[in-house]
Amino acid sequence: MMRHIAFPFLLSLALWGQDKSPLDLLNMTVPPGARHIAYGSDPLEFGELRVPAGKGPHPVVVMVHGGCWSAKLGNMPDRVVSLELLHPMTAAFAEMGIATWNLEYRRLGNPGGGWPGTFEDVARGADHLRKIARENGLDLTRVVAMGHSSGGHLAMWLAARSKLPRTSELYVKDPLPLKGVVDLDGPPDLKATLPMQVPVCGAPVIVNLMGGTPEEQPQRYREASPAEMLPLGVRQEFLAGRMFAAQAPGYEEEARRAGDTVHTVVMAQAGHFVFLDPGSAAWPEVVKSTRALLGLGK
Repeated sequence: MMRHIAFPFLLSLALWGQDKSPLDLLNMTVPPGARHIAYGSDPLEFGELRVPAGKGPHPVVVMVHGGCWSAKLGNMPDRVVSLELLHPMTAAFAEMGIATWNLEYRRLGNPGGGWPGTFEDVARGADHLRKIARENGLDLTRVVAMGHSSGGHLAMWLAARSKLPRTSELYVKDPLPLKGVVDLDGPPDLKATLPMQVPVCGAPVIVNLMGGTPEEQPQRYREASPAEMLPLGVRQEFLAGRMFAAQAPGYEEEARRAGDTVHTVVMAQAGHFVFLDPGSAAWPEVVKSTRALLGLGK
């Protein structure tokens, strides 16, 4: 059921007008403890594992950062489009007893990024949890994927990839099962996002990611856009800010019609990065969605 959170104008300014910028998030102090673990041979094929204190086994959130599927955006520091942007979230989840596996991966501008490398990396990274679970006290029966912005698309795709045909370049046998997926203001529908790619990202990033337009690469869009892979078969939590609020109603309707369980929260005044800030007005919704999928209650 879609829920709109509507605030009077002045209250919305108070809540959302003080959003932290990506640079603010990067400069936040987080405690040490995350381990750098390679899941492939490329320097960008690694994740950071942060495990809570205590014996476990711990539930896990597979985290996928955004950044227009790109290694560089304009004049912004490279760190803005890296896994470092999610460090405050990983620390906050650890305090709640939730482990995080924060993935880095090849993107547009990196050798091997784009189709199919970007998808292969996030898939291989997620599946790597099977190799590190026992020694780190991870509970693989309670794993959810979470992504922000373009990482939200990739997290949704992780939930859908078990439906890929054997003929797909992206097919793998027995992908890691997920309890659900949390999309933080990311696009579930690549075709619907095409008009936004240049105004938001400064380049035709979706066309570049897919190696062509939907007319040129129809099969790739069918195998990489969650909206075209419905039903995903897992519960979906879609937290939409003003970037993707317009896509939320249509996607939820399509997903529910296909048989999926979708819980959507539309915060039409929320900035794009507010979901990544544990001190923001949106953070309680992030926590609520995550705990619900992991079966941890309120």
